[in-house]
Amino acid sequence: MKVTIYTDGSSIGNPGPGGYGVVMLAGKHRKEISDGFRLTTNNRMELLAVIKALEEMKRSDIEIDIITDSKYVRDAIEKGWVFNWQKKGFKDKANPDLWKRFLLLYPKFKVRFHWVKGHAGNAENERCDELATIEARNKPKKVDAGYEASSISDLF
Repeated sequence: MKVTIYTDGSSIGNPGPGGYGVVMLAGKHRKEISDGFRLTTNNRMELLAVIKALEEMKRSDIEIDIITDSKYVRDAIEKGWVFNWQKKGFKDKANPDLWKRFLLLYPKFKVRFHWVKGHAGNAENERCDELATIEARNKPKKVDAGYEASSISDLF
């Protein structure tokens, strides 16, 4: 069995209100998940979508294809950048809280990342974008603590 996962993130303004959307497919089964945050960035939502999808997985012995329109996420993983960032303690890198969370999940699964061009007619990628955008526009109240804490620490 194989699971195909489509992910997308969105923010209105960057930073601004944001959301993520996930579509998970396995045979005839389909699951959609999404959520929004009052202040975040697009890259954070792109990465959080992947994390949330992996957190939904109940079994680790299944091949997973993750389809994303985020070169930031795909390249960081497929080109091995995130593993070098980890070795250097994420010094001067964005989103270390989310990358650390991802790195706790990633070794548990057989994951391959694939990039697709966003807004180019891929139905499932478009659905993820729709879910993420709806969440961002719904005046979300949730706090992206990792982002807001880092924003405050940048002030002083």
